[in-house]
Amino acid sequence: MILLGSGLCLCDVLLVVFVVLKLIGQITWSWWWVTAPFWGQFVIGFVVLILWAITFRIINLIQDARGLLGKRKD
Repeated sequence: MILLGSGLCLCDVLLVVFVVLKLIGQITWSWWWVTAPFWGQFVIGFVVLILWAITFRIINLIQDARGLLGKRKD
């Protein structure tokens, strides 16, 4: 997240610029793309969270497998 001098995030500035351009008719994008700087942050955060959870689970499974191999009695 890039913060500007006034405490605004670059995504906030982009959102305002895109909305103004859409309202005055300078861009013909779908409202989904105009609002992408807002909801895109949440999507990226969610994807990062899911990837972190998957990575943590894989590491846990590997550690459990190593622990079980070390405790085997022959």
